[in-house]
Amino acid sequence: VLFVGDVGDAAREEIDLVEPGLDYGWDVMEGSLCHNPPSGCDTEGLELPIFEYGRETGRAIVAGLFYRGGDIPELFGKFIYGDYVSGRVWSLGWDGSTVTGNDEITAFEPFSVTALGIDEEGEAYVCLIDGSVYRFALEGN
Repeated sequence: VLFVGDVGDAAREEIDLVEPGLDYGWDVMEGSLCHNPPSGCDTEGLELPIFEYGRETGRAIVAGLFYRGGDIPELFGKFIYGDYVSGRVWSLGWDGSTVTGNDEITAFEPFSVTALGIDEEGEAYVCLIDGSVYRFALEGN
């Protein structure tokens, strides 16, 4: 499974499930909204995002990783992604065909989340613009 985060132009941030040969409408669509032209676009044959959010939630998606670690069982198999502008980080549930949930994990200062990564044990980390790196852990650890 390959998920790609696509930073929108003016309205939407999106996560796409990438498969060979599909047309994601990146010159026509912004998320599930018509972009070029702004209305009345033809979506036939286009693969729309599996998940998207608007400007009230964030403005620059930072994707992401599938959590495979053992320290936080409730995150296992979920896609972890963030947003640079809002500083928020979420876990997206995916059952292979459908989004099963989207939960905020934590939040940092706005304009701070720049990257997410995993170590050899599958534990997740978030990198901030100030050079800090934090390992995800259960609350209190």
